[in-house]
Amino acid sequence: MANIKSAKKRIKTIKKRTALNRSRKSEIKTYIKKFDLALENGNLDEAKELLKIIDRKLKRASHKRVIHKNAASRRISSLTKKLNNRINEAV
Repeated sequence: MANIKSAKKRIKTIKKRTALNRSRKSEIKTYIKKFDLALENGNLDEAKELLKIIDRKLKRASHKRVIHKNAASRRISSLTKKLNNRINEAV
């Protein structure tokens, strides 16, 4: 355990940041699951809306350094590709 006052404060701050980061990651994962479920059920309009939300959340998370910006871009790209493939199959 830390003895120095500033080290104790850092421990508190890190706990708060970790909880916030975990919450943001969890929220993104939940939206991705909803997106996948919408694609499986064939709700393309709902999937498009969810993709917009996921895009916004991932960019915000990368800006806040919760996840790496390349990881965010990779996820957005793969989800967009999934949606486009599903749209092309439907046509």
